[in-house]
Amino acid sequence: MKKIIVTGGLGFIGSNLIDLLLKKNFFVINVDKVTYSSNFYNVKEFRNKKNYKFVKCDIKDKKFKKLLFKHKPICIFNLAAETHVDRSIDNPKNFIQSNIVGVYNLLESFKKFSKSFRSKLIHISTDEVYGDILKGRSSEKHPYIPSSPYAASKAASDHLVRSYIRTYKVPAIVTNCSNNYGPKQHPEKLIPKLIYNILNNKPLPIYGKGINSREWIYVKDHCEALFKVFQKGVVGQFYNIGSNKNLNNLEVSRKLIKISKKSQKLGKNVKILFVKDRPGHDIRYALDSNKIKKKLNWHPKISFEKGIKLTFDWYTNNKTYYNSLSKKDIIRRLGKK
Repeated sequence: MKKIIVTGGLGFIGSNLIDLLLKKNFFVINVDKVTYSSNFYNVKEFRNKKNYKFVKCDIKDKKFKKLLFKHKPICIFNLAAETHVDRSIDNPKNFIQSNIVGVYNLLESFKKFSKSFRSKLIHISTDEVYGDILKGRSSEKHPYIPSSPYAASKAASDHLVRSYIRTYKVPAIVTNCSNNYGPKQHPEKLIPKLIYNILNNKPLPIYGKGINSREWIYVKDHCEALFKVFQKGVVGQFYNIGSNKNLNNLEVSRKLIKISKKSQKLGKNVKILFVKDRPGHDIRYALDSNKIKKKLNWHPKISFEKGIKLTFDWYTNNKTYYNSLSKKDIIRRLGKK
C-alpha cells in the first residue's frame, strides 16, 4: 500500500484530505505538532483504521527527516501552518516560525529524501498572498502583495519552495486556494464562529461594514483538487484553486441566519453586530482558476448554497465538537491592534 504524509492533519483541511486519501486506499501518516487548532475529534472516524497512523512531530524537528526515510512516502501534502490572520496581528512570531522556518526545514529534509526516493511535495498556500484584488481575478502570474503577517509568511514559504524547485530541482508543486469552509473548521474562522453563535444565542460579529469579499470553496472540493494535483500536476508549477464564487461577510451571515431559521427558533440575541475592523483588512480576494480547470480537468462540484447547508448541519449534529476546544479560543476577539 502506497504511503502519503499529510502534515497538519489534525486541522481542518488536513483531516478532510486524509479522509479522502484513506477512501482511495492510501496509507496515510498524519504528522501534526498538536497546537490549539489541532483536534483529535477531526480524525475520530478513521483513527483506528489499519491504513492510518498519527505521529506527533513538528516539521522543524530532526524527527521529521527520519520519518521520511522510514516511511518513504510517494507524496507529502504540507498543510502544517499557522493560518489565522487575527492571531498573526497579535503575535507574528509564531507565523514566522511555523510558516517560514518550518517550511525551510521541511524543504531541507525533503531535498535529501528526494535524492534517494521518488516522491512529490505539494505545498498548500492561500489566495491571501496576492493581496487586495479590487477588480478581476488573480492568476498564477499575479504579483505577491501580502497585507497581513500571516499572508506575508505564506508568501515567503511559497518563494522558498519556488527557489528549491529552481536551485535544487526539488520535485514540488504549490497550490493557492481561496477561503475554505465546511466540517471540522476551528470556530476562530468566520463561518464556524457564526454557526457557534447562532447555536448559542449570541450576536454575529462582523468586521467594519461587512463588505469584505471572499471567494468561498467547500473543503471537499479543495481536497479533490489537491488529489488531482497529486495525480496530474506538473512539478514546478503553481495552481490556483477556487470556486469563482464571491460573497461578502454580510451576505454569508444572512445566508446562515436564513438556513438556521428553517431548523430552529432563533434566540433574541442572534443578530448581526458590526464591530471595529481589524488592521490592514483586505477588501477582496478573487482567484482565476482556469489553469487547473484546463490543464488538470478539475472543477468544483458543490455550490455555496449546498455547501453552507451541509456545513451548518454538521455543526448542529456535532455540538460536542465545540466542547473539544478551549472556550476562550472560540469567543475571544483577536487582531484589534
